[in-house]
Amino acid sequence: MMRPAVAVLLLTAGTAFAEPPALLPGTKPLTAEGDLSRKMLDGAHRFAERAIERSVQSRAKLWNRDPSSRAAYERSVQANRERFQKMIGVVDRRVPAAMERFGDDDNPALVAETGSFRVYQVRWPVLDGVRGEGLLLEPTGPVLGHVVALPDADQLSEQIAGLRPGVPPVSQFARRLAANGFRVIVPTPVSRGIDFSGHPHIALTNQPHREWIYRQAYHMGRHVIGYEVQVALAAVDWLRSRAGADARVGVAGYGEGGLVAFYAAAADTRIDAVLVTGYFDSRQRVWEEPIYRNVWGLLSEFGDAEIATLIAPRGLVVEYSVGPQVAGPPAVPKGRRGGAAVGRLGTPGLESVLGEWKRLDEILPAGFQSRTLIRDGDGPVQDFGGRAAVREFAGILGVKGALELPAELPADRRKTFDPAERQRRRVRELEGHVQQLIQAGDVTRRAFLRDKTTLIRTLAPRGERPADVFAREVAPFRKVLEEDVIGRIDDPVLPANPRSRVVYDNPKWTGYEVVLDVYPDVFAWGVLLVPKGIKPGEKRPVVVCQHGRNGLPKDVIEGDVPAYHDFAAKLAERGFVTFAPHNLYRGEDLYRMLNRKGNPVKLTMFSFITAQHRQILSWLGTLPFVDDKRIAFYGLSYGGETAVRVPALVDGYGLSICSGDFNDWARKVAATDSDYSFMYTIEWEMPYFNMGSMFNYAELAYLIAPRPFMVERGHHDGVAPDEWVSAEYAKVRWAYANLGLAGRTEIEFFNGGHTINGRGTFDFLHRYLNWPKTEQGR
Repeated sequence: MMRPAVAVLLLTAGTAFAEPPALLPGTKPLTAEGDLSRKMLDGAHRFAERAIERSVQSRAKLWNRDPSSRAAYERSVQANRERFQKMIGVVDRRVPAAMERFGDDDNPALVAETGSFRVYQVRWPVLDGVRGEGLLLEPTGPVLGHVVALPDADQLSEQIAGLRPGVPPVSQFARRLAANGFRVIVPTPVSRGIDFSGHPHIALTNQPHREWIYRQAYHMGRHVIGYEVQVALAAVDWLRSRAGADARVGVAGYGEGGLVAFYAAAADTRIDAVLVTGYFDSRQRVWEEPIYRNVWGLLSEFGDAEIATLIAPRGLVVEYSVGPQVAGPPAVPKGRRGGAAVGRLGTPGLESVLGEWKRLDEILPAGFQSRTLIRDGDGPVQDFGGRAAVREFAGILGVKGALELPAELPADRRKTFDPAERQRRRVRELEGHVQQLIQAGDVTRRAFLRDKTTLIRTLAPRGERPADVFAREVAPFRKVLEEDVIGRIDDPVLPANPRSRVVYDNPKWTGYEVVLDVYPDVFAWGVLLVPKGIKPGEKRPVVVCQHGRNGLPKDVIEGDVPAYHDFAAKLAERGFVTFAPHNLYRGEDLYRMLNRKGNPVKLTMFSFITAQHRQILSWLGTLPFVDDKRIAFYGLSYGGETAVRVPALVDGYGLSICSGDFNDWARKVAATDSDYSFMYTIEWEMPYFNMGSMFNYAELAYLIAPRPFMVERGHHDGVAPDEWVSAEYAKVRWAYANLGLAGRTEIEFFNGGHTINGRGTFDFLHRYLNWPKTEQGR
């Protein structure tokens, strides 16, 4: 039974374990009470919140603005712009510009006509397999300017063009612009509806369409925001090709459309002016917004003020208006699966908006950029896209005047037009693009890593071991994994200040609960099992035994939890020292929100876990009965996920065993053609930005090589099918064999499920930790 310590007795290095001492060597008494797992998670949240708070000041070091001229300025921020484009997934080359007016007898291409403009239904190519679709509003008179007008995700293109009800006339800014001589393209946004989030033959979900695209795209280095920016920029491509280089082109948008317009103007200097309504604000609490607004590393370099400086010296109009209202994830209709991420939207306070606007003025004096903030006294403009904002925007584009809105409304001539079917096409085209990236992932990842190494033994330089050459070659990729995928905490690590207390007294071993400091508010916690009868001066190998999702250290020690079978205790009975650390993935959305908070400052939950394990290894090495050259990692499920991430980054683990997790990770996270995929579950934290284009489990194993690596796989484990596991592991086996290390890697299949099997893996530990099976080691 787990019990508190009742005595305090310091142990010296030469003391044998005849009687269990109350404290481990070099530790102080542990007195903490309560739920340490929750305290650990709460502390990590506070750390992430402080990192977000510090980001405002730390961004300055990434900028070197030169406002001496427009050309000099744009050169000075070009590196920032390129990083921004990558963050939002604007990385694919667009196809040549074109614009197709399409229709049939029931739904003609000419949708409507007024005395001042005509409306066409149009589509245009963006990327391979991806088109924009929406409306083109052509003035009947001279074209005075060109605009891409972007509605919010809960609006139809037709609503801001006056073709459908739902938006008050004053907010029909696409109609107002067209009626006053602007050629206007109105793309259809990816909506917040749920109709097409999933597939009926697998499952339908309650994820908004934007989240459905985000979750699969993010893992492959794309983003629903980036796709919509590409759609807008493809429209700009066409407008430029039609009107010439001297034409004035602007983008304008509300809500989610305001975000896209803002980001498009920051990404592309060909846009002369932007109107943003219902979006501009401080982003310091972006983690509270819907997950489809999550951008990896955004706050490390960009708040809205910094993004506005990417637009300078071009014109910016911000209208502080009542924004879209999102109370949380959609309800789960009968027959659908839940699992949509938490997040909400509302109208920010004026103080927050003014604070960000003031920061913009401090960063870049207003004289260098034509910019205007429009509000209604001390509150927001009630009807977005109002006349004052549109007039200011049009003026930057060279069109002056009142921009009155004619009374005549356009009448839709289409008889059977179905906006839901158009939305289906939008969702499926973007999904198709991502799924092609996943299917091509093996080739992409191979070009990224494996093809840059001399994996074949015969190619190693004479006199060098192939494994040594390979380890040197993959070292830069380890840095990429830690900095660009997992996220590295650069804060100074605290002294461990180890504390311990006895919590188990077993006939064969003693269990100590241990707490180590890592960073302010961040600590490591676990239970160390020390076999009895260790002789003075003897050093034993250690197996770090990692629980899975929602687990606790005790789960791998006691109670014969079906998944774990007390494997930490059984290994201690064989004479291994074992340590069962707690990892942060407990508490469902509580731990998922840690990822959500961390992502904007380039942190993830594994940023903390990696730092904790580094501290654990450092401390284990101080124990007199531990051989720090013989420390292994063995984890199940989320612990198996840890087994291919932490040892890939932390050299102190001399061996790793991944149980109940190893598979084709890109498919597991982002594929939509399989019920094995996280796309159909509650695990919305699983996508890590661009990981699928760089690292699958084979590549992570390459970073572990030449250290021994093993996979434990139950045939009936629901994590993935055998064929995914086998195909991915074959790449690992190939690499080890070509390094002359075929014996250092194994996979054990067994006729079971999501569980520790503890047979071949135990043999693997004995062999590579050099611990005999005789006596205690049976």
